[in-house]
Amino acid sequence: MNKNIGFIGSGNMAGAMIDGLLNSGIIAKDNIMASNTTREKLDKLKARYDIQTTLNNKEVAEFADILVLSVKPNKFGAVIKEISENVKNEVVIVSIAAGISIDTILRLFQKNLKIVRTMPNIPAVVGEAITGLCYNNLVNNGELEDVLMIFNSFGKVEVLDEELMDVVTAVSASSPALVYMFIEALADGAVLKGLPRDKAYKMVSQAVLGAAKMVLETGCHPGQLKDRVCSSGGTAIEAIFTLEKKGFRGNVIESIDRCTEKATKLGKTLNSRFNEEK
Repeated sequence: MNKNIGFIGSGNMAGAMIDGLLNSGIIAKDNIMASNTTREKLDKLKARYDIQTTLNNKEVAEFADILVLSVKPNKFGAVIKEISENVKNEVVIVSIAAGISIDTILRLFQKNLKIVRTMPNIPAVVGEAITGLCYNNLVNNGELEDVLMIFNSFGKVEVLDEELMDVVTAVSASSPALVYMFIEALADGAVLKGLPRDKAYKMVSQAVLGAAKMVLETGCHPGQLKDRVCSSGGTAIEAIFTLEKKGFRGNVIESIDRCTEKATKLGKTLNSRFNEEK
């Protein structure tokens, strides 16, 4: 990719994205620049990836053909106000912030720009993210392909309508927390029955990974795969019966419903605040 990519904000997600970009070989290290408020984080990025770093957000804005805003949502207004006069006319702005709409980003910049709104998740750290993505009508096909290439370098991407982004926040960005809790609970059950904890975490984690991979690679419905495991009168169906008596699926569905509602509420609060401040 013959583009300059800038990152304003150098947290875990930005680091994962830079790692994916460089490991995939789709861009050279000289074509990446990152900024942060503290020199310590930048020094770590520089030592690990040998990319360009700066404490000056405006410098990144002037450098970038694709500008990734990887700051916390509550910092968005201040950062955009700082860099709005420095971004290139044809820049593609990529947001990874939860809740902030494309319309709000445009209002904050106070100019027509190419905006891509995304929601990656924490498995980006190990190259296994799933990212929901939407964009405005100023982004052309070539620019969209460039952005998709970036996000495919550290996982997979689904292009969606913007109205679904709150659901994405729940089902991909937040759901790893539920999976970690499930892994912990499965391992605790194994420890209860005498399995050493280190082996329990390893075996349960690999079982969850393998089960997920089967869903993705076979194309089978999860229910079909579940039925393959559950033989008549066997152990697996006994475990499922126990969970279903406690409302397992209903509770999980409700958790995603509530998480989506919370994402929508937070988004409305942020968008309202920024639209009042512009």
